[in-house]
Amino acid sequence: MWHVVATSSALRFGMLLFLLAGFGVMLLLTPLPDPATLPHLADRLGGFAPVAAVLGGALLLVALVPRTFITLAAGAIFGMLPGALYALGAALLAAAVGFAVGRLLGRDFVAERVRGRLARLDRWFTRQSVFGVITVRLLPISGFGLVSYGYGTTGARLLPFLTGSVLASAPTAFGYAALGAAVTSPGGINWYAAAPAALGFIASAVLLTRWWRAERRPRSDVH
Repeated sequence: MWHVVATSSALRFGMLLFLLAGFGVMLLLTPLPDPATLPHLADRLGGFAPVAAVLGGALLLVALVPRTFITLAAGAIFGMLPGALYALGAALLAAAVGFAVGRLLGRDFVAERVRGRLARLDRWFTRQSVFGVITVRLLPISGFGLVSYGYGTTGARLLPFLTGSVLASAPTAFGYAALGAAVTSPGGINWYAAAPAALGFIASAVLLTRWWRAERRPRSDVH
């Protein structure tokens, strides 16, 4: 019976890897459109444009398209403030989908095989608060989508993960949306509205410093 379960978890994990590899190949072969040409899409969609922006942005993030491009495009289409909010909505939805897929396809496989330091790392993800998620999101280790899938394979809890993902994404969302808006209307941007991006860099430095110090402290669970 255990062999059947193990085989099933290995098969699901293989499906996850195949899915990610397929997204990676698609991303390499498919050219991204110029953000400056995107405002015409909003005109054609009319009142459905915000919904399409959130759903379409989430779909692209799930397919491993960089969040920078999504936010730049949202700013170019809708302007800085609406674009940033729609980009954050897309990030929240994509984080939930990526986490769910990673949990469904990869968690059993990982839980059955983690030993030693990997088990300690998995327990760290399980204990993580919103602050911990923000810290990982700010680390330049991989793209937004890959982090979402990876978190799903750990014992992390969904609510802190989603909350931390949105909070970590907020500062750069305003900054990149302002840059995207500047492409289509360079004279109409209030650059003070992009201040959260600068605050985000400061917060990143503080969080990374705290994370580094916490990791260097002796841990009681190490034997």
